[in-house]
Amino acid sequence: MQKELLKFIVENNLSPFNKSKTQISNGSDSIFKTRDAKSIHNKVLSKISENFFFSDTSNLLDAFNFTNSITEIKKRQEFFNNFRTTKINSEFLSEIKTAQASWAPKYEIYAVTANEKTFIELKKLGCPVKYITSPDDVSELESCDIIQAIDCDDFDSYLEQLNQTINIRNVEDVYLERYLEILSGWKKNLEILDKNMDEGEVKELVIQLRSLLSLISEQASEKITRERVEEALENINSNVSEKIKTISISGSQLFEMLSKNSLSKDIMNIIEEEITKTGLTEEIFHKSIPVTIDEQELAKVVKLQDSNEFVSMSEKIKRKAEELKQVPEKLKKLENLILLLDFYAGISKFIKEGHLFSEQSEEFLIDDSKNLFLDNAQPISFLLDKNHRCSILTGANSGGKTTLLEHIIQTISLFQIGLPISGQSRMPLFSEVYYFAKNKGSISKGAFETLLSQMAKINPGKQTLILADEIESVTEPGVAGKVLCATADYFIKKNCFLVIATHLGYEIQKNLPQYARIDGIEAKGLDENYELIVSHNPILGKLAHSTPELIIEKMARLKESEYISYIFNWIKK
Repeated sequence: MQKELLKFIVENNLSPFNKSKTQISNGSDSIFKTRDAKSIHNKVLSKISENFFFSDTSNLLDAFNFTNSITEIKKRQEFFNNFRTTKINSEFLSEIKTAQASWAPKYEIYAVTANEKTFIELKKLGCPVKYITSPDDVSELESCDIIQAIDCDDFDSYLEQLNQTINIRNVEDVYLERYLEILSGWKKNLEILDKNMDEGEVKELVIQLRSLLSLISEQASEKITRERVEEALENINSNVSEKIKTISISGSQLFEMLSKNSLSKDIMNIIEEEITKTGLTEEIFHKSIPVTIDEQELAKVVKLQDSNEFVSMSEKIKRKAEELKQVPEKLKKLENLILLLDFYAGISKFIKEGHLFSEQSEEFLIDDSKNLFLDNAQPISFLLDKNHRCSILTGANSGGKTTLLEHIIQTISLFQIGLPISGQSRMPLFSEVYYFAKNKGSISKGAFETLLSQMAKINPGKQTLILADEIESVTEPGVAGKVLCATADYFIKKNCFLVIATHLGYEIQKNLPQYARIDGIEAKGLDENYELIVSHNPILGKLAHSTPELIIEKMARLKESEYISYIFNWIKK
């Protein structure tokens, strides 16, 4: 699967450094055919994505698109099975930041050519380019730090006179420093990855890329600077002055010095000895009393040493041309692997110990399974089979009917992706799932007609699941029970599976279709805090009361109003 995931990353241009999630189009048809069903599926994907560091990592879940092949699902389950026992530490990924170049060459680079076609190609590289047509054009380059010459056959002899000239054969090898600029932005990230990765492809790439960073590391070298020369000059004159005091000069020696405007051999030896101690070249000093700086010679030495340093560095970079040209490709590959690592680590966090993979079956079963969306969820068991293809789910408000419908959808979602769930589950390979959620807004005149139109478009069959939550609310109570019975009977005869959550259990019980079963989630009373005591686990085959009297009792005991107390006492009578 890793090969397919990397291909998916490349094709959709995903990156750990994209600030927001990249919008991609999923080519497969969703098995969830209503907006409400798709909403729950997306909620499942979001829940899984909570374990990822990068926004684009969640897109990898779309690589596991909807399928009608049990072979494909088993392949996915086998892949994800690797993460059930292996937990991947990925906390360090939070330290990985968007690369920002931190290095640029200290020297100015000019790419030069006498070929018009080459000139056009060089313009794309991002460094200054000069098209030379005469020796005068070459002489204008004398002040440049580095000259990279390509296709300059007629001017080679002129360019060779400039020490800073470096001959280049291919346009691709011009301004290789641009790759080091890109790489410099990865310095911190590479350090983090090197510290936290022990082996594998990521480690190998990190080692290769970090070795190139040595080309731009600051290396301490004793360079001749004005500050250093001035400091040395002060010491020279101080030491020369002290030593001259210890020697005797005869009158004839003094006369000779003045007449010839020169120093005696002894004094010259003292000056030369002190200059030598500094480690600086003696050409940059005037040997006089006091010793002074030869400004022209100092400027020449500084320029030459910089030129030599720049040429030396540029030559080192040139020798690494083939490796440097691979930097963008290797960094992109590293980006892809980082995203993949985040995905693997997130999946390993999501899969809890004891989670089991769903199996294909002719029946739908969840056994001792906890709802993914709830904290401290109660384990739930539920069954539909050939004898009971439809569940009429009854029970109290806030008892868990809606939660069970969502639980069923999330189980199907995880089965399609290939991920395990808590508890056991078996199910058909559904090709179409319809979920009609509870109406949360005002009931319009056309709500009932709209619902019937939507249900009329269902493509019924043994791989079709229909979930409906209190759809009776869109029409008047008298006819709602009959509509629900007829709806259940019609789709059962089309071999569909159905779960219909409703408060019309008594009405439906009188005309319960064949292969339908009434299940109940029932409140047992009130606890010491006047909260409903509800076992959210549905009791199969039992009609549950909606228990409005318990709601009224709760409000009455809390003494919310005289009106509520009056109703409570009336019901008690």
